[in-house]
Amino acid sequence: MATVQQFTRSLLQHCNNVRGPLVFYSTASTAGSQKLRQIIQEQLDGIREAGTYKSERIITTPQATAIGVEGSTGKILNFCANNYLGLSANSDVINYGKKALDEYGAGLSSVRFICGTQDIHKQLENKLTAFHEREDTILYASCFDANAGIFEAVLTPEDAVFSDELNHASIIDGIRLCKAKKARYLHRNMADLEEKLRTTDARVKMIVTDGVFSMDGNVAPLPEIFELADRYGAITFVDDCHATGFFGPTGRGTEEFYGMLGRCDIINSTLGKALGGAAGGYTTGPRELIDLLRQRSRPYLFSNSLPPPVVASAYKVLDMLMASSALTAKVQSNTRRFREAMTKAGFTISGMDHPISPVMLGDARLASTFADEMLKRGIYVIGFSYPVVPKGKARIRVQLSAAHSEEEIDRAVAAFIEVGKQLGVVA
Repeated sequence: MATVQQFTRSLLQHCNNVRGPLVFYSTASTAGSQKLRQIIQEQLDGIREAGTYKSERIITTPQATAIGVEGSTGKILNFCANNYLGLSANSDVINYGKKALDEYGAGLSSVRFICGTQDIHKQLENKLTAFHEREDTILYASCFDANAGIFEAVLTPEDAVFSDELNHASIIDGIRLCKAKKARYLHRNMADLEEKLRTTDARVKMIVTDGVFSMDGNVAPLPEIFELADRYGAITFVDDCHATGFFGPTGRGTEEFYGMLGRCDIINSTLGKALGGAAGGYTTGPRELIDLLRQRSRPYLFSNSLPPPVVASAYKVLDMLMASSALTAKVQSNTRRFREAMTKAGFTISGMDHPISPVMLGDARLASTFADEMLKRGIYVIGFSYPVVPKGKARIRVQLSAAHSEEEIDRAVAAFIEVGKQLGVVA
């Protein structure tokens, strides 16, 4: 029987006979590569020196309120996931996804308009349309793609877009791609927005805002935005990723929070947070808009279709939400419990009664140290600092879930108080 070495020599000889001598290239040997490595390393050293280097902790279990984290013993309580309804590892959702895997396969190996549209894609789009009470919906691989795909496809140099200065990075990047006139208004500042609307003669005026701002947990002033849109003939666009499924009485998002369901012209949102937590995003709105996006939106035209298990999981979650608002009510009550206890303990909690509950610390190193100390006490939270948030506004962003028990919330608060006293944050 031939040895491994003999087999390898035979294979190499065969390759030499077919294509000539094998040559292995390494970028490490080129002068250009060495220069690039040096430049990048200097940047990384600067990030570490500033205390803003972000390490990734490795989770060894499914996403849930209690998780396994590499390097830690026992289960850790998770307070930093976007798993707002606690459905990422829900057995009904998982089983629905498994069934779709068996019936429809692992993936489509295609974009939608070639041979990548299955009946379940249309069923999910129809379900989302009904959930939001809109005319039509288009699916994307992520909401980042949905935001990257809409502005360029819709807006021209004759148009203008007005974006809140703290909008999500995907909105910023998407707007950069379009040729419309661009204006940023001060965060939630309606006087500044009105001044910018008043001084433009654009054909289409689009006001763009996050529904809930993910770093601060505060909510866009939609009633005032809608009033300005009416006054100046503008259309409104809301990214509702941190609201869909759990914000508002029945989880319909920021519009419903204000009692204005159906008022916004265009909504972009995600399947990757409350709606199963896997992946996927979408745009929902006027039928003509959705039809145009299917023709022109580059992330839609040139990205693979969503995998069937992801589609099925999201569909199941929407079924659950449309049948009961119990999970929505639970995450809202959990949010109140945490915010009230932390405020009473002396912490500064940013935001507006939203499950995103940032514990403001200011200093980047303090936020990183605080998060490490919390992990030692079995609580998984992450320190956020520049460039994710502005300099001087570092924080621990806590996120509540419907799956957290009251005992787990109280345990997290107790750990915050202990570490806060240790590090001089609270008395």
